[in-house]
Amino acid sequence: MRQRVSLFPVVITIALLLGACSDMSKTQQRVLSGGAIGAGVGVAGTALTGGCVTCGAVIGGAVGAGAGYLVDLHNK
Repeated sequence: MRQRVSLFPVVITIALLLGACSDMSKTQQRVLSGGAIGAGVGVAGTALTGGCVTCGAVIGGAVGAGAGYLVDLHNK
């Protein structure tokens, strides 16, 4: 018997996550997007090289968040 997977919880979760970012300042948006991009690059890099994926995500996220903050300071 096949189980039907409901997409309703997934859609609601995505909508809530995107809605939570609507009231953020430009600095907060840049730090958050920098952290997310950094974490993604860290995961991809460590997955390709065979390193610790969690460590790559944490380090990449921290570096990306810092870079996002510095970019915001530079643009001001």
